[in-house]
Amino acid sequence: MTALFNTYVYQPILWLLVFIYQNLSFHDLGLAIIILTILVRLVLLPIFYKGAKDQTIIQKIQPHVKKIQLDHKDDKEKQAKELMALYKEHNINPFSSIIFLIIQLPIFFALFSIFTKEIGAAVFESRYFAGFMNLDEKSLALAAFAAILQYIQMKMMMKGPVAANQKMMMYAGPVITIVVLWNLPAAIGLYWAVSNLFSIGQQWFINKKTQG
Repeated sequence: MTALFNTYVYQPILWLLVFIYQNLSFHDLGLAIIILTILVRLVLLPIFYKGAKDQTIIQKIQPHVKKIQLDHKDDKEKQAKELMALYKEHNINPFSSIIFLIIQLPIFFALFSIFTKEIGAAVFESRYFAGFMNLDEKSLALAAFAAILQYIQMKMMMKGPVAANQKMMMYAGPVITIVVLWNLPAAIGLYWAVSNLFSIGQQWFINKKTQG
């Protein structure tokens, strides 16, 4: 499994980051990470878009979901059939968020390993972004910025009535993000911030397409 991960995920992403750093980002590691993040999101856009769109529609049809759960609370089999029929009607996959996570995790682990092990390599002559931010060090400001962007994206997704547990996650997620990123190299925070910014643009488009 480790060999497969290194061959098909870690090494290609590392090669791409080095290529961008040496040829496209003027030897600015931060700019290289931004370009890499955008490329990763563009390559995975169909999967990311489908997952985000399904979750947005699920939020919108929550009143129908709750009604079905209430009407068939004593018949779980009937409840499951009605829910699946509702999801089919709206052409959504309730498990798309899990698929999104499964695909995202190997990429995140690869980037985490690269940013924690490879940044100090000789191939990266400079570890700075825009000449002032050392991406090898921790950055509370960048962690907070990434968390704020994450909150904005989640708030855009959770339109209309929001369940208590979802509202809690909307606040708890960004807090956890700050705590985690604050203890990691700023390079990871930069990746997360750019990815969240991409998600905000994607969510804006989804909301525009699904409004009404």
